[in-house]
Order: sequence, then structure tokens, then C-alpha cells
Amino acid sequence: MNQSDWRERNRPARLERRLSFADYDHTRDFLEDMAGVSERLGYYPDISFGRTHVSITIHAEDGAECVDPARRALAGEVDALFARSQGASS
Repeated sequence: MNQSDWRERNRPARLERRLSFADYDHTRDFLEDMAGVSERLGYYPDISFGRTHVSITIHAEDGAECVDPARRALAGEVDALFARSQGASS
């Protein structure tokens, strides 16, 4: 997980990141790939999106005071997916 790209928040504990894309097609492709990651890991973060951006919030487990390693690993998967999507658009 690239710490500088994720914002760690409290009350409730969560990680947030906003990703920008060149156009809607790239945004849609990322969202489709993100769905596969979520299915594979069995965790579904909150996602909102617009034409050229995606905002992701990964919440800590209910009642937890911090984000656990498994959810941080999901953030790392998002980072890798985003990096691949940016390489494909170059």
C-alpha cells in the first residue's frame, strides 16, 4: 500500500483514496477490475465515481479502532490495479 496516496481517518477508522482517469472508458475498466478484486478477497469497499474519477473508502472492521492488515492489503491491491490501469493508458 502506498501510504502517501491513502488518507487514514478516524471516527470511524478508515482509509480513503481518490483516483483520476483519462476518460470514462478507463474509469469503467478500473471499476470492472475492482469488482474482480473485491470478489476474490471477499471484501467490498465503499466506491463512488464520476466520469473520470473513483473514490474508495475502506472501513475498519466494526468496532475496531484501526484498519487491520487484511484491509490494508486490499488498499495495496487497489494501488497495483490503479498503477496497471495507468500504464495501459500511456
